Formats: sequence, structure tokens, C-alpha cells
Amino acid sequence: MSKINKVPFGQKVAFGVGMLANQMFPAALGIFMVVLVQDLGFPGWMWGVIYFFPRIFDAFTDPIMGFISDNTKSRWGRRRQYVFLGAIIMGISFIIMWQLFRENGVDYNFTYIMIWSFLFYLGLTIFSVPYVAMGYEMSNDFHERTSIMAVAQWIGQWAWVIAPWFWVIMYDPDLFPSADVATRTLAVWVGVTCMIFAMIPAIFIKSKSTLDEDYSPLNFKNIGGSLWKILYGFLEAFRIKPFRKLCIATFLVFNAFNTIAAFSFFIIVYHLFDGDAAAAGIWPTLFGCLGALGTTFLVIPIVTRMSKKIGKKKAFIYSQGISVIGYIMLWFLFIPGKPYMFIFALPFFSFGIGSLFVLMMSMTADVIDLDELNTGKRREGTFGAIYWWMVKFGFAIAGGLSGVIMSSVGFDSGAEIQPEGAIDGLRFFFSGLPVLGTLAAMYVMRNYDVTEARAGEIRAELDQREADKKPKSSSYYQTQKLLSFKNVDLDSKSDSALSSKTDGEIVELFLKSLNQGLHGLCFSPYLEGQNIGDTLSKKQIEQRMDIIAPYTKWVRSFSCTDGNELIPIVAHNKGLKTMVGAWIDTDKAKNDREIKALIKLAKDGYVDIAVVGNEALLRDDLTEEDILEYIAEVKKALPNTPVGYVDAYFQFSERARLVDACDVILANCYPFWEGCHIDQTSAYLKQMYAVTKEAAKGKPVIITETGWPSKGDNTKEAEPSQVNAMKYFIETNNWANQQGIDLFYFSSFDESWKVHNEGDVGQRWGLWDKNENLKFH
Repeated sequence: MSKINKVPFGQKVAFGVGMLANQMFPAALGIFMVVLVQDLGFPGWMWGVIYFFPRIFDAFTDPIMGFISDNTKSRWGRRRQYVFLGAIIMGISFIIMWQLFRENGVDYNFTYIMIWSFLFYLGLTIFSVPYVAMGYEMSNDFHERTSIMAVAQWIGQWAWVIAPWFWVIMYDPDLFPSADVATRTLAVWVGVTCMIFAMIPAIFIKSKSTLDEDYSPLNFKNIGGSLWKILYGFLEAFRIKPFRKLCIATFLVFNAFNTIAAFSFFIIVYHLFDGDAAAAGIWPTLFGCLGALGTTFLVIPIVTRMSKKIGKKKAFIYSQGISVIGYIMLWFLFIPGKPYMFIFALPFFSFGIGSLFVLMMSMTADVIDLDELNTGKRREGTFGAIYWWMVKFGFAIAGGLSGVIMSSVGFDSGAEIQPEGAIDGLRFFFSGLPVLGTLAAMYVMRNYDVTEARAGEIRAELDQREADKKPKSSSYYQTQKLLSFKNVDLDSKSDSALSSKTDGEIVELFLKSLNQGLHGLCFSPYLEGQNIGDTLSKKQIEQRMDIIAPYTKWVRSFSCTDGNELIPIVAHNKGLKTMVGAWIDTDKAKNDREIKALIKLAKDGYVDIAVVGNEALLRDDLTEEDILEYIAEVKKALPNTPVGYVDAYFQFSERARLVDACDVILANCYPFWEGCHIDQTSAYLKQMYAVTKEAAKGKPVIITETGWPSKGDNTKEAEPSQVNAMKYFIETNNWANQQGIDLFYFSSFDESWKVHNEGDVGQRWGLWDKNENLKFH
């Protein structure tokens, strides 16, 4: 079982205080926005524009901020510094943007608040994206995540309890001469207080240093060049069906609510009190305050308990069903002369928004685990940004739609008595739109499948991967397998001429050897964010081929489908020779497609050596008979092309029929996987080659893979490091060039997708990093 990561209550509270700021700003904003219409004379279309465009800006900066946060290397981790900075920008800009004076006129005030709104929402992005990611990172336990979010939402809900009382303060003539004057003063108190609250998570929530992490460098060039990667990450996340459901359901529930949220003030004032805001007194305040109190003390505890008893999906569907009842009740319980009647609907109504983020943020954390299982990457910032992008994009639409609805029903912001049908129109949308959105969300979530059992399985597999750092592929190799062969005797003394060299001298020797050229390189086509099965583009292959072409004569590819078939075509067009592989494993149908594609490429003149499979015997994917049948099929179709099969060098000593079937013996030789110390690798590799030559029966032998990782976990005495990777390359490449050994070095580029199969060390074998920069210089 996965070890439960219990979070100290103090840490939950620190996160929750940040949530209070995160919710107080929009809560106060929603109250203050009414002043624009009610007191400063803004028409409905201006209301809609102010709601829409800054939030659209906010929505599109979120994914960029997620990328920056996920790739930040610092002693404070990836999140805290941004939370702190964003808190300052939010607080100051919020204060300034509400310094509106009616004597300046509607047009000036409209332009003024628009400009400062953009700066406020920039600060909100800088704060909220890493802040939300903090919450996802705090625990790996299914129920503990719900507990964290429940505490945070419980604290955050007090924003919605407090903010409605601003209406009482703003419209009390004994306190302020007008609501716009009150707003200017209240903005200062809200801005300063919430700025301090927003800093609390940055100060008190623990995080580990990321200085040694292998993240994409953060500079203007990379951030600008990574925009397409951000878009790709957005699309990749949306391919995950459970995450797509969470985003759509949140969009429907939250933004249907936000479209009509401000209407409660107008309905109470104009429907219950005939347009007299003073007579309405505290009733608009009570609507928001009592609803928030119901959420705080009733909904959140009940939903948290429901989640543990019946699961998160059912808790969501039942809660939203209860809220539908509440919205319908509100149609009947807004009764002129009896304003207290709407209070009976509030406990039901509150289940909608009250349950939404407690459950959805917890479920998003579960989906992030699923993404890590599939990709090997933790992308809380990216997923948080995408999720909140949906929320904010919808919020922008909701704000714009609010203005459209107000205009369409004929609501007149300057009229004491509204046109006939205007308030009934607002009432119709107030109940009808959330009911429609909520029912649609319940339908979307009906078959959400990341259950507690499934989340537990995912977490257990991730924990096992973390605990067992030994890469999966390394288990196929036997450490010190070479020593099982007769006549192999390795001196325990160092055979390396590089042992006494300084790091600077080793870099010089590495660059000299690289510039002298290699016989062959194993081509790594997958870009950051891509995975096996994704379709490769010709552009990305050409881009990487341009980088390696000056250094190698041959290129080796591993597959002939999903865009890999373009690799030999691009290589030939650049004057390189090709060793082209068909990837075969347990999937017979796919094997047939690979074999047919290999044959076609060879007949079209793009294959110099045809390879039928890579380490399929070592992985125990296929039997020797299966391999022999595939080899025979390809040889029959390609009588004039050398055909072989790639596997660990010792397989050929143990399988004479396999040697007989191949035109050329293609051996992978990895001293690293056999646990050899770096100072003995030269002799070790030569012995591997000698063993293969002895088994080859006079046929040509090519070393099809050998290399050394620059980072990761040791295999016995084999230690990954930058220096060791350079040492191994220098001695291996120089030996191959001096002795005329045909050797393909593994690999050209680091590829992050390999962490899923091989652990951290699996993604560190390239001469160039994942961003296509030479690693050793």
C-alpha cells in the first residue's frame, strides 16, 4: 500500500489563509462591480466589457505562468517566490483600480478601471497558479487531499460571509455619503489585508529546493519558444478524459452561477423592495452571507464526509442535485413583502458552489497522479493553470453574458422603476441558467472513473517507482553478465587514461572527439511533452537531424510508424546512411504494420541496413521462433538489403540459429547496465565486442548501442555523471574510430518520456539535452 502523506494541520491552515485571499478579492470585486452600474452610471455593455477582457487576459496568461512555475529552479522551490510577488501586485493594484470619482465621468472611469484591471489580473495569475499547485503537491493520499481542500475552502468561504456586509457599509449614509466613496475606502482595507493573507502560504508552507532539477531553462527565448509546448501541454492534458470531464463540469457549474450571481442584488432591491436600496437594508447582504455560512458550516463538512463514504464522483452528483432543488425554490421564494422566505432555499442552493472546489481540486490532484504515471512528469502548475484557465475563461464569458442578459431583458441601470418584465427576466435567468448548467455537469460526470480504488492503484505504482529507483529496463540486464563467459578476465585496476585529467581537460577532449565525428548515432526524435505513440512531424525530425548531421555518418531509428518512417527519409536527404528498425513486441497487429513499413522504406531506397526488432528477446516479448519468422519475412522481401536483429551482445552467444539468420550481427553493449566502474569500461566494452565477434561466425559485427547516462541512480559501481558520460564517450568513440569498429552511440538527445519506463536515469543518455543544447561544453 501507498504510505499516506499526512499534512500537519498548521500547513493546511496556512494554505487556507491563502485561499481566503484568493476568494476575498473576487468576492469584493463582485460587490464593488455593482457600484459601477448602481452608482457610477455604467451601462450594461460596459459592465460586460470590464468583466470580459481582463479575465480573458488572465485566462491566457495562466498556462504561461504554469510553465514558468513548473520549470523554476531555486532554493525556495518552484512556487513560493511567485506567490509572494503576486500577492504584492494584487494588493496594490486592487487598491488603485477602485479609486474612482464620479466627477471624472463614465468614459474616464471606464478606461481607468480597465487599465488597472489588467494589472490586477496579472498579479492574480502570478499568485494563483503556483498557489493552487502548492495545494496539489501537499499530499499524495486520496482522502488527505480532500481534507486539505476542505480546510482551505472552509477558511476561504469566510470571504463570502464577510463580503456581502460591504453592501450594508456602502449604502449606510451615516458611514459614507455615497457607495463610490465607500468603495474607495474599503478597497484599501481589502487590498492590504488580502495582500498579507496571500503571503502566508509563501512564508509558511514548506518546499524543497529545485536547484538540481533538470527543468527547461527560464529565459525569454525559451519561454517565447515554448509557447507551442504550452499549447501542446494544454491539448495533451485535455486528452486525459477524466481531467477533461473535471474542467467541463466546473465550467458549467461555476460559470452558470457567476453569470447570474450579481442579479441577486437587483432582484432583492427591485423585486422585493420596488427599487429602494435603502429599504432593502441588509437583505442583499443576508442572501450572500447566509449562503456562505451554510457552505462553511453545513455543506463543506457534509460533502467531505460524503466523499469518504460514497466517493468523490457520487458526492459531486448528489451535491449538485441538491443545488438544483435550491435554484428552483428560489424562483418561488423571492416573495415581495416576505423577503425572509428566500432563506429557506439557501441551504439547498449552497451545495452547488460549496461542494464544487472541495471535490474538483481534490480530483484534479488524483488526475495529476494519473498523468505522472503516463508521462513520468509532475505537472501541478500546468494542470492547475489549465483547470483555472477554464474557470477564468468561463468567468470572463459569464461576466460578458451578464451584461448581455441585463441588456436583453431591458434592465436600466439609471431607472428607479425598471421596465415591465425586466426583473422577471433576471429572475428567470437567475434560476434557469444554473439549473441547466448543473444538470449538464452532472451528465458529464456520470461516468468519471478515477475512483478511490483506481487512485490507490496509481499511487501505489508511483510509490513503487520512487522506491525502486532501479530502472525497469536495467532489470533485463544481468550485472556482470560478461564475467560468466569463459576466457574473460578483467583486471581490477583502472584502464582509463582519463583518470588524472581535470574536468576542463575532459571537456576539451570530449569536444575534440565529437568534432572528429562518429560512425553512427541513435536518433532520439521525441520532443519535451511527447510520448511513445505520438505522431512525429517532419519539421521536428529535420530540426534535430540538422543538429547531429555534422557529427555522424549513420543514423539509427527504432520504428517505422507514427512519423518515425520520416527519419530515414530526412537522413538520406541530408546525405546520411541509415540503420532502420521495425519495433516489434507483443502486439502482433502493430508488428505487421511495422514490418510492412520497413519493407516499403527499403524498397523506396531509404534503408541501408534493415533491423527486425530491438531487445525483444531480452524483454521476453517474443520467442526466438517469432524473431526468426519476422527476419525470414523481411529477408525474402529485401534480398539486396542487409537484414539483422538487435539485442544484448550475449544473446548471440546463446542463440546460434539467430546468428545464422542475420546478415549482420547487431549487438547492444552497455558496461553501465552491468555495473562496471567508469575506469574499467574501456576493457569491459572491448571484451563485450570480443564475445560477440566470437559468436558471429565470421559475419560483420556492429555495436548498435552503447553509452553512459549523465544523471540518475547507480547500477552497482557504475555511476551516472556529466564527467563520467564524457569519459565514456571519449574512450569509446576514439577506440571505435582508431580500430575501425562500426559503433552507434546511444543517444543523440535526452528524452523525458523514458522516465516512465526506465526511471530518472533513462532520460539522461543524450549528448544533447531535451532542449537540443549540447550537454558537455
